[in-house]
Amino acid sequence: MKPISIGKLRGLQQISSQRGTFTALALDHRQNLRKANPLLASDEQLSRFKLDVTSTLASRATAVLLDPEVSAAQAIAARSIPNNVGLVVAVESTGYTGDATARQAQIIPGWSVEKAKRMGASAIKLLVYYHPDSPTAPEIEAFTKNISNECDKHDLVLMLEPLSYSLDESKKLSPEEKRYVVVETAKRLAPLGADILKAEFPLDVTESDQKLWKDACEEISAASPIPWIL
Repeated sequence: MKPISIGKLRGLQQISSQRGTFTALALDHRQNLRKANPLLASDEQLSRFKLDVTSTLASRATAVLLDPEVSAAQAIAARSIPNNVGLVVAVESTGYTGDATARQAQIIPGWSVEKAKRMGASAIKLLVYYHPDSPTAPEIEAFTKNISNECDKHDLVLMLEPLSYSLDESKKLSPEEKRYVVVETAKRLAPLGADILKAEFPLDVTESDQKLWKDACEEISAASPIPWIL
């Protein structure tokens, strides 16, 4: 396990329990929440919904994951986050740019790791769409490394969340491809400076053979030099 700074250690303490476990309330969703509920179309409506959920459930969590566009600062100002609950701020723009088979990523316009630090974040969450064989894979790797460097500079924990996708728009990843992509992603992205890898389940969700679960998860553990969670 890589050494971390005292600032990052403090951040990990703030977002975890006394036993070192994470129970995060994830509310950084934006466009998919709007698609799921047309009543959340406006920023004001979406913000109010997130603050209501945060006020109700945050006390049961070790951390709250919020976006800086409509909820993070608002939740702090409204005292919706208890003092003993950490704040994780997502910094990536929702969705992706580029082609569906060659996806690109960007930071939310007007935001940065430094700005999240000034807000009082304990950690940063970065979601990237990644396929190791995509032509944009080197670009995503460089993007991830750059954000990792910024987190190191500001002593903020980085929770990296890669999401896989198919290089064939007409079909989803097969179970074999999914396992390869998830494990290879851990091998390539986890060493770039993140502190926690938020990995996808490496098999099809319908797979019932728990021996396969164990084997596939052990592959991620072997590939990743940092702690990982599902």
